[in-house]
Amino acid sequence: MNVLFIHPHGSNWMPGMQDITTIFNVMPPLGILSIAAWLEKHQVPVEIIDCYATPLTQQELVNEVLRRKPDVVAFSCTTSSFLEGNRIAEAIKAADSGITTVFGGAHACTMGAPLLDRFPAIDCLVMGEGEQTMLELVQAGFQNLANIPGVAYRDSNGQAAQSAPRELIANLDELPFPAYHLLPGFPQKYKLPLFSSPTAPNSSIISSRGCPYQCSYCDRSVFSRGFRFNSPEYILEHVAMLQRDYGIRHVFFYDDLFTFDRKRVAHFCELKARMGLQVTYNCIARLEHVDQELLSLLKGSGCWQVNFGIESGDPEILKKHRKFYGLDEVGRKLQMVKDSGMRVKGLFMVGLPGEDEAAIRRTIDYALSLPLDEINVTKFTPFPGAPVFKTLEQFGQFNEAWELMNCMNFVFIPHGMTKQQLEDLYNEFIRRFYRRSRIHWGYTKMIWQSPHSVLDFLKNLPAILKFERKQKW
Repeated sequence: MNVLFIHPHGSNWMPGMQDITTIFNVMPPLGILSIAAWLEKHQVPVEIIDCYATPLTQQELVNEVLRRKPDVVAFSCTTSSFLEGNRIAEAIKAADSGITTVFGGAHACTMGAPLLDRFPAIDCLVMGEGEQTMLELVQAGFQNLANIPGVAYRDSNGQAAQSAPRELIANLDELPFPAYHLLPGFPQKYKLPLFSSPTAPNSSIISSRGCPYQCSYCDRSVFSRGFRFNSPEYILEHVAMLQRDYGIRHVFFYDDLFTFDRKRVAHFCELKARMGLQVTYNCIARLEHVDQELLSLLKGSGCWQVNFGIESGDPEILKKHRKFYGLDEVGRKLQMVKDSGMRVKGLFMVGLPGEDEAAIRRTIDYALSLPLDEINVTKFTPFPGAPVFKTLEQFGQFNEAWELMNCMNFVFIPHGMTKQQLEDLYNEFIRRFYRRSRIHWGYTKMIWQSPHSVLDFLKNLPAILKFERKQKW
């Protein structure tokens, strides 16, 4: 049984323009690559079409599917890409009704079996981790689905049903490395965000699954709220493979909590330094984990940048939406990171439930007071699997337009605010942060610190200027 995975792109978040995110930030679809590697390990023929790296019209994509003659087409979709994935599935079914269509990913896992009642082109859903479930589906020829844990399906009466939950993989080291070789043009077609790495080619790695924290805006429907991780030895073999086979010189550990398990991080840093593996990296950390010993370990093992989810500069908003930390401590800890010789990126949100203009302005002023090299500001998006989703309408107006739910559209408007007000504050946030001499000087230094980013920037300058004018930054 041949399996073809499709990674739909989803709608362009700024209609009428080239999606600038596909110029400067294209990461390999690691979830698909992990499932594909597991299937290949068990002699299942697998192919992948990644619509981010290889954009195709719907008709071109359907023609490509028919040319490859798969038995199964499997989609991994976010909320914003789900409807596009369904349209592709409908077109495939119209061309060849014998092809089985399977959907997985965050949206399928959150919405569950009721999706099958609304979208007849989808044959079944993979709920939760997909490696073993997909293998058992293929081995069973997509028969007797009720006996396979982790599946939503239609019963003999055509009614949506769901099998028993799939147990989580206890030892992630049992999984083979992601099947990067199935991506045409890897790694050249893939790149980390602009100015987020000192060297190229680069790539991303996920070395853990799950998160024990209870932030209101996070959807944990795929990997749950536990915390499982690869061993330091496995991670280093993974990095070494990427360097040896693909020439990768920098990786981004895209884990939500790379630094959560202190012993794992310390052992990884010590082993990497001892090996002399010449690959730098970025990671995401929580401020609660930061101390001088950890920073020394990270820097000594080649860490180049640390990203922190700060989200808001308003204490009351933080108390409502995530574990509260003392705002007075944040600046001190970020300065410790910079003093250790690493770059610092802050992650913020605008439009959280309970926010008003005063709260957002406090966040803007707070962000400008911090020793940050760069920021990423997202527009709050209430995903269906997030705890806040259940009580959302108590705090504002919500337009549940799935294709717009990509963190770059204001689909939720807090009480007392307007969409235009949020857009203006968002643009002001970006403009005030980046139009400062300190930030300009920092990017000037990137000529030496990240020369490939400078070349990418100059090559795409017309698109950047058009984008900036459209955004009114």
